[in-house]
Amino acid sequence: MKLVVGLGNPGPRYSANRHNIGAMAVDRVARRLGLGPFRSKFQGRIAEGSLEGQRALLLLPETYMNLSGQSVAEAVRFHKIALADVVVLHDDLDLAPGKVKIKQGGGHGGHNGLRNIDAHLGPEYWRIRLGVGHPGHKDKVSDYVLSDFAKAEQVWLDPLLDAVADTLALVLQGRASDAMSKIAATLTPPRPHPPKPAEPAQAPRRAAPLAPGASSPPDTGLAAALARALDSKNQKGTG
Repeated sequence: MKLVVGLGNPGPRYSANRHNIGAMAVDRVARRLGLGPFRSKFQGRIAEGSLEGQRALLLLPETYMNLSGQSVAEAVRFHKIALADVVVLHDDLDLAPGKVKIKQGGGHGGHNGLRNIDAHLGPEYWRIRLGVGHPGHKDKVSDYVLSDFAKAEQVWLDPLLDAVADTLALVLQGRASDAMSKIAATLTPPRPHPPKPAEPAQAPRRAAPLAPGASSPPDTGLAAALARALDSKNQKGTG
């Protein structure tokens, strides 16, 4: 079984916060792929289903963010899930808004949810890092991540959540690089090649200038026709 965890704080007050983008993504997975309904278990809400033939458990911890490890560890131990089969989706201040990185293991980067999971289970699980950008100064970080996404950010947020949902099965198959490539292609489609400029119309060819004293070259076809007409008229006049 695979365990897919979306980090966030519980309750409607926090549901649209930048800090909750991981929970938003897992909720989008459930809705887009028809998994669920969610029910209460493991100090959170869970939904089960199949992702392209792989049995998966979706988990939204309902502890606060800094206690996320309690919920995740309970699910891992109950189902005896290896850490290599755990995928955690979370917000990342070090990535530009809308950027996605997928990796196994590593540090928590100051993220309190990851810090608590590491404390309970160790760091060797997979992370889907969802960029939300940085407010510019560390003193602004708390207010920034606990604020809702701005309306202008919906331009990239909604397509990002869909792209993550559509590529999650690749991550569970161990094809993280393929998933990242597909997400990048979905969010930034290649620019169409500009049409080739039309070739300029060729100007009619001008006759070469005549040398002084030279007569124009006859139009042989017209000259022959005139000659035949005059000859016929002369013949009629002398008959």
